[in-house]
Amino acid sequence: MRQLTLAIAAATSIAIATPAAAGPAEDFKALTDEYWAFMLRENPTFASTLGHREYDAELGDISLEAEDRRAAQAQRFLTRLNAIPASGLSPADQVNKSILRRSLEEWLEGNRFGQRMMLFTNRSGWHQEIAGLSDSLTFRTKADYENYLTRLSQYPAYNEEALKISSRAVSEGYTLPCVAMVDFPTTISGVIPADPTKSRLYAPFAAERPPGIGAAQWTELQGRARALIGGPMRAAYARHLDWYRSEYAPRCSNTVGISVQPNGAAFYNYRIRQMTTTSLTAEEIHQLGLSEVRRIRAEMEQVAKKAGFPSREAMIADLRTNPKYYAKTPEELMEETARVAKIIDGKMPSLFTILPRLPYGIKEIPPEIAPGTTTAYYNSGSPEQGIAGFYFVNTSKLDQRPLWEVPALTVHEAVPGHHHQIALQQELPMPDWRRHGTFFTAFVEGWGLYSERLGIEMGLYDTPAKDMGRLSYEMWRASRLVVDTGIHSKGWTKEQAVAFMTDNTALSAANIDAEVNRYISRPGQALAYKLGELKIRELRAKAEKALGDRFDLRRFHDAVLGQGAVPLDTLDAQITAWIAAEKQRPS
Repeated sequence: MRQLTLAIAAATSIAIATPAAAGPAEDFKALTDEYWAFMLRENPTFASTLGHREYDAELGDISLEAEDRRAAQAQRFLTRLNAIPASGLSPADQVNKSILRRSLEEWLEGNRFGQRMMLFTNRSGWHQEIAGLSDSLTFRTKADYENYLTRLSQYPAYNEEALKISSRAVSEGYTLPCVAMVDFPTTISGVIPADPTKSRLYAPFAAERPPGIGAAQWTELQGRARALIGGPMRAAYARHLDWYRSEYAPRCSNTVGISVQPNGAAFYNYRIRQMTTTSLTAEEIHQLGLSEVRRIRAEMEQVAKKAGFPSREAMIADLRTNPKYYAKTPEELMEETARVAKIIDGKMPSLFTILPRLPYGIKEIPPEIAPGTTTAYYNSGSPEQGIAGFYFVNTSKLDQRPLWEVPALTVHEAVPGHHHQIALQQELPMPDWRRHGTFFTAFVEGWGLYSERLGIEMGLYDTPAKDMGRLSYEMWRASRLVVDTGIHSKGWTKEQAVAFMTDNTALSAANIDAEVNRYISRPGQALAYKLGELKIRELRAKAEKALGDRFDLRRFHDAVLGQGAVPLDTLDAQITAWIAAEKQRPS
């Protein structure tokens, strides 16, 4: 009604209305609206997780032809974006423009490398993405289940296209190293056990029948799910496993570094820029890592002496082998994790003035990937869909999952780390493409590592073992700077990388092996953590010095997170502006 009234008033006061010429702000909004609609259309499963239902029955097109078509569209977006003068945009949209430009330029650069055909790592791939899809979807109506079954029915063809691309990658020399792939077959075979109802793919049908679906309909849906999972889906996974064993494994790489691949050195440099949002070289990062390792090692020596051990090595040996530090059952580990998580929850208001509404839960990592994956990870939720975030904990190999690492692990993966940052970003008053579609690893993982340090201020590391655990985790991320660059730019072997981490961290042998395999198969990603954390710590020190008694830690944290994930140079500019504003703020 209000819109109609305003329209009538405008018509009576203006005889002839001429549309206003579009300015930079209008052009930018039109462009970003088109960009976001394009991203949702081209990523239908992602769109579904955000509550966009138009594509609920689609898996998407994984083909290289589709990727080239998307890249061509990205180039058109970039050309239009560059034609919009920044001077005509608001300060917020000037930041948005620079972020979109960076994202499009990186997209186009990445599509030029043959490594784009490497569709899986040592523990992830399209086969795991479909297996975990239902975790990010809601199932309330019959249409929700029908759409899910339609997607599963499309998977065999999707799988064939992925195998076609992967076979081409093998023929052109883009393969992962053999030493990192020992547990990979289980990530395929474990998805569909003998009983299809035990598969993660069946999870939506193992739940209680929704009230809007009749008993007969529910039975029919469950039967179709069993037949689909036990039939075409099982055949697709068997085909995938056979392909891996017969075509891929015999031709995997015997060298661990990405640099031996065609154009590998250039690709690694691209990954460094993409993951760290800096212009640092591999050598500069390597030397920074060695410096950080020396600093943290000295702190570890002090903790060991205070704990009564003759050396750092003696304390680490005790931490790795003393049974009192290890859970005896998965449930015991999950109970300790839940207890620590709730202690942290109670301390959050002392660190922030703004808390997200979306809660988080804890789950065990799926058994088919747990033995070869890291100690924990986080999956974001969806306020629109009514899905909580989840902190996944590895309950395999319990003798390698010490309880003294639970505090540092939990602040990183849950709160104030990933869940707090990501759930808060999902509520920020910014365009959807920024809230949901912008992820800068250096910011996100840098915040996660910075959060581990906040555990000191929360009093979480109240025993020497927990404090050593915190330092071991920081050492773990510092070692990544050395190991990742060592592997991919300096010719290190896996054995050298494992030896370096064994010597410098308190991580268990299983965790070290899993981590090194990860660095081998995901070049550059592990560099983001320490570089992001160091930037946030640098900015905090800058703010503390500039503001003195006026410095408010809670407001600083709100400022770091209040504009979403951004490149590190953008974060620097934002906090510099915040410091100036804080100086002018009334006491």
